[in-house]
Parts: sequence; structure tokens; C-alpha cells
Amino acid sequence: MPSDVPVLSLNPFLDRRRLRLAGIVLILIALAAVIIGIVVRLLDNRRLREWTDAQAVPTVVVNLPATGKNVITLDLPGRLEAYARAPLYARVSGYLKSWKADIGTLVKAGQLLAEIETPDLDQQLLQAKADLVSAESAAALAATTAKRWQAMLGSDAVSRQEVDEKTGDLANKQAMVKAAQANVDRFQAMKGFTRIVAPFDGRVTARSTDVGALINAGSGVGPELFVVSDTRKLRVYVNVPQNYAPGIKPGGKAKVSVPEYPGKLYPATVESSAQAINAASGSMLVQLVVDNTAAELLSGGYAVISFDLPNAKPALSIPASALIFDKTGLRVATVDKADKIVLKPVTIARDMGKLIEIGSGLVAQDRVIESPPDGIVDGEPVHVALSETVRSKAKAAPETASHDKK
Repeated sequence: MPSDVPVLSLNPFLDRRRLRLAGIVLILIALAAVIIGIVVRLLDNRRLREWTDAQAVPTVVVNLPATGKNVITLDLPGRLEAYARAPLYARVSGYLKSWKADIGTLVKAGQLLAEIETPDLDQQLLQAKADLVSAESAAALAATTAKRWQAMLGSDAVSRQEVDEKTGDLANKQAMVKAAQANVDRFQAMKGFTRIVAPFDGRVTARSTDVGALINAGSGVGPELFVVSDTRKLRVYVNVPQNYAPGIKPGGKAKVSVPEYPGKLYPATVESSAQAINAASGSMLVQLVVDNTAAELLSGGYAVISFDLPNAKPALSIPASALIFDKTGLRVATVDKADKIVLKPVTIARDMGKLIEIGSGLVAQDRVIESPPDGIVDGEPVHVALSETVRSKAKAAPETASHDKK
């Protein structure tokens, strides 16, 4: 018969050992989990620190300075003037009787532009002619008298003194005739100025009078009646900075552009220069000539003159955004081979707006930061990102080499 009494372990020591071993395993597992957690956290902290340090290093876009050509294009503002310009004033007073040419009219030399009615001058001329007739009559009488007295001198009827007086009176009357004739000639010459004529072939560019207007004789003080300009050729005046003045020679070529015809260039030739620097502007006045037979260019207008000057030492150009101006002066941020910042002081040769030509301070191999971040300092590490231009050149280089091998 089976017994109802439970069976006890025959080896209690073995059971305690198993329990102790199980506890140790659990403790080891717990320690391993703790260690793994600590290691993972340390690795995460290290990655976070590395990521943070990497984010703290700025990324900059670099580019190589562009090398200029052997010819410098110098663009300067200038003004257009008629090759010959004559303001016409009245030499006699009166009223404008009529005008024959309005603004924009092409005229020939000697062509009548206007007539002046001069009633006062007409009366003065009539009076001068009457004075001439009176003087001629007096001179004729004096000549007859002198001749008779000279004839009577041989008969001792008159004295030598009286004959000399009559001869002197004749000379006086003849001088009065000449004076009266000169006065008539003067008024007749003045009468010729009642006709305003064109001094040369050209175009009427101004008319500041009208029929019936009171005309006062002047000599350039008052307003001109007409302005005649020869616009078949135009003079172009431009002020050239002193450092470029030696490159401007008579006979040199240039191109002229005007805002009313964008993209169109007109050839011009340097005719002369002042050969002196204006102390106020630091520039030299240069005069050019441009053909205007097509009458497209307008005298008095604004123009841009482009000179092609020889450049013995081509300058390096960089974007204007690459310049840094602070208390230490003008500098450019470059990146060395170790990808660290190197600030270089530079001088500007020419400001062309978006591009700046550098006079000194850079070499063609410098990697220039296009837009340096604020607070950048020497020796600071950066991440370099090549610009599109540099990447294009690097991509084109292998293709060129492969093509050469073929």
C-alpha cells in the first residue's frame, strides 16, 4: 500500500547549491545589463559630443579667385555734345518780323532763320545818309572856295594866311564827308544783322523767340534767339581717373553706349585730352569723337564710354561678399590645406559692383570663402564645401584628360 507521507529530498546541500548558483547567475545578468546600459549611454554621449562638436564647426563655400584678362575694360560715365554749337543772338534791337526754321530743322550755312524789324535803325540810317549828303555839299563848296582863293593869291588880292585857311577848311569838310560815309556804312552793316542766318550746316536745336517779340541787342548776356548745332559728329567728354590716364592716348579706340539703345555700341576715337589732372576730382578730361550720321545719338545726353586698356599684370577678382571690413582694415578669409581659417589683408584695385579686383594680398591658389560667417577668426577649423564653379572645373578636368588620351 502506498504511503501518504511526502518524500523529502535526500540531499539538502545540493538544493542550496543550486539556489546559490541561480542567484549568482541572476546577479551576473543584472550586472551585465547595467554595464551594457552604461556603455551604451557613454557611447551615446560620445556620439552626441562628436555631433555637437561637428555642428559647431562652420561649413563654408570656397572658390578660387578669378584671373583677369590681359585687357582691362574701363567703363566711365560721360556726356555727348555737338561737334559745333553756335548760340545766335541779336545784334540790333527791334521786333521779330518772322522766323523760318523751328527746332529740329536741318539748315545750311547762310540759310535765313529769322528777320528783325528795326524802325529805329531805319530812321538812324536815313539820318546818317542825310548827314552824308550835307557833308558832301559842304565839302564841294569848300573845294570851290579854296580853288578860287588859290587863284587870287598870284594877283596879291588875298593874303597867304587866308588861302591857307580856305585850304584847311576844305580838308576839314572832306574829313567830315568820310566820317559821315563811315556812319552810313555802320548803319548799313547793322541793317544786315536784321537777318539771322545759320553760321554752318547743322540742325536748329533751340528757338526761344516768336513773331512780334521785343528783341534787345545783346552779346551773349541774354537768352539766345536760336541755337544751331552740328550733330553729324558728336564730341564725347569723359573724366578718366588719374591711375588710368596714362593708358588713354590720342587715336585710341573706345565704345559708347546710351540708355535709349541698350546693347548697341558706337565706335569712338580719342581726339584729345586735357593733359592735366583736375585737383577737385582727381581725373583727366578726355575728348572723343563719335560718328552720328544716323542721328541716333542726342547731344547733351548721358553715355557710358568703355575703354580697352592693356593690363600687364592681370588682377585677381573675387565676389564682393568675400570682403571683411573691421577695425583691422580690409581682409579676405581663406582656407589653408588643413581646412583652417587664414585671414589675409588685401587692397582693392577696382570695384565692379558684384566683383572686386584685388590689387594685392591674394594669389591664384588661395581658397577664398565667398560669404564668411560673422565672428570668424584666424586658425578656426571649418568644413569646406566647394562652389559650383570649382566643382565644374574639377569635373571638367578628368573629361578633358580622357578626351586628350583618345
